[in-house]
Amino acid sequence: MKKKPDVDFDNYVILGACNPQFALQALQEEKEIGLLLPCNVIVYEDNANVYVSAILPSSVMSVVENPKLAKISQEVEEKLKSVIDSI
Repeated sequence: MKKKPDVDFDNYVILGACNPQFALQALQEEKEIGLLLPCNVIVYEDNANVYVSAILPSSVMSVVENPKLAKISQEVEEKLKSVIDSI
């Protein structure tokens, strides 16, 4: 936020956390799924507390009714939860 639009903002970071193998699997099932890939993780500080958050892949991917995507999103979700829970 400091570079563009040159605004001082809270201590807030958006991390790109896309797993290329899972992204490829999803794209092979649905080319348009790239619009919905849940690849961002946010880390921010608020009142001396640090928060780490990500959207649940299963909720995003459920928009597309494809059972193969449901399986992939569940695998990604388990890994993502594991990483966030370990912090």
